[in-house]
Amino acid sequence: MNPKDINIKNRRASFDYEILESFTAGMVLTGTEIKSIRAGHASLVDTFCYVSAAGEVWVKNMNIAQYFYGTYNNHAARRDRKLLLNKKEIAKIIKSTKDSGLTVVPLRLFINGKGLAKLVVGIARGKKEYDKRQSIKERDDKRALARLMHK
Repeated sequence: MNPKDINIKNRRASFDYEILESFTAGMVLTGTEIKSIRAGHASLVDTFCYVSAAGEVWVKNMNIAQYFYGTYNNHAARRDRKLLLNKKEIAKIIKSTKDSGLTVVPLRLFINGKGLAKLVVGIARGKKEYDKRQSIKERDDKRALARLMHK
């Protein structure tokens, strides 16, 4: 698999949350973690971000499968990983998470042109049940329209 083809999405995030703003962040990874991501063995299911007391943004519960060829020093699959953002972005995230109802969710994991793993995180507000029904209706309408266009 070509590393530039890696594009792991958190599909549940766009369904459960209304994305207000997004940031692209680097991640602090070990050698076996980046090799596993380049092989496509990562998942963003049940993943969330939080701000530590030191003012750092961390991603929690992100699953990067252990590297098959890793030795005794292979990484833990679900450890907390530090995100690399600049001070303005961190300040904006801290300010928004203090507001009620806003959270930070990972949206997409990809490999950039330089071969570095990047994580797109978004400031999001949880959707209500009727908003989810509206999203389902819009998705079904798009599918029906696409079917009509291809006939």
